[in-house]
Amino acid sequence: MSFLTRYLPFVAAMAVVVVASNILVQFPLQGEVAGLALADVLTWGAFTYPFSFLITDLANRRYGPSVARRIVFVGFMTAVVCSILIPPLLFRLGLIEFDTAAARLVRIACASGAAFLSAQLLDVTVFNRLRRQSWWRAPIFGTLAGSVVDTAVFFSVAFAAAFALLGPDDGFALETAPLMGVFSVEAARWVSWALGDLTVKLAIAVFALIPYRLIAARWSQPAVA
Repeated sequence: MSFLTRYLPFVAAMAVVVVASNILVQFPLQGEVAGLALADVLTWGAFTYPFSFLITDLANRRYGPSVARRIVFVGFMTAVVCSILIPPLLFRLGLIEFDTAAARLVRIACASGAAFLSAQLLDVTVFNRLRRQSWWRAPIFGTLAGSVVDTAVFFSVAFAAAFALLGPDDGFALETAPLMGVFSVEAARWVSWALGDLTVKLAIAVFALIPYRLIAARWSQPAVA
């Protein structure tokens, strides 16, 4: 039995989350909260991507770190491919109003792949070290560590001027603006995007403990991979 067939639910779930996130990241939230323009700090992808950590943690709980890492590599390949193919497709379908230059797509793909791989593998490592402690420690600390790394790597590689060797900069992202759109301190716009993204990731990390507990509780003990 092949890996993809044996662990199909986890592989399929990871692929769905990554594909959905790569689509939804193209669509900013609309509206304002306390004077904050949500479109300046968040996209809909911020609400779906954190569930990739839930999938990784459940795979780790069920089958152990070796299988979890293999599922992460499936997600990594999916993330890179989707980052290159999906934006042009959405533009041709008229779902987004801008066409991303090929060089920018390569840089975004590098950022997405590097962030996903480093964050998810860190999640696996932290989870495995804490899995014999209280049921909530492994998933929450693994996800928190992975979320911080994911946000830092993706937004830095994708937008920081220091990584211009990977592809052209996004001028709009590098422009200074009030931090998070409301504070007097100014920073590059991509910093506000990163902070908004991380805030949502951390909130969903706490929420995800509920489905993790409900699903994992049905397994009397980890399965043999």
